[in-house]
Amino acid sequence: MLPAPHRLTSPEDFSAVMRRGSRAGSSTVVVSAQIQKKPTGPRWRCGFIVSKAVGNAVVRHRTTRRLRHIVAELMRSPQMALPDDLGVDFAIRALADAAVTEHGKLRADVESSLRRALTKAQQQ
Repeated sequence: MLPAPHRLTSPEDFSAVMRRGSRAGSSTVVVSAQIQKKPTGPRWRCGFIVSKAVGNAVVRHRTTRRLRHIVAELMRSPQMALPDDLGVDFAIRALADAAVTEHGKLRADVESSLRRALTKAQQQ
């Protein structure tokens, strides 16, 4: 579970990340990342977009829970450490294959997409 301060919840935050953020994708997810210079809140925040193309409500909620668990695990790992002076907002959009993909592949897709989106965002 993501702690409340680490969640993107407002439509304005999602719009900003989706419009101005750097994107990277895989067969199961598309990640948008937007760098925050001198963050005032938490160093990272994440939101999830799971449309009806993924499945019915039960499948969408299950997919969101799986993604939330993966992101919480990844952001605690030392491999995803952020530079000290930066914060980042992520928006993760699940594609239709995310619902049926095994956990290991989904985790690998999320991790590689997060890394690539973050690298692109830092280069801008």
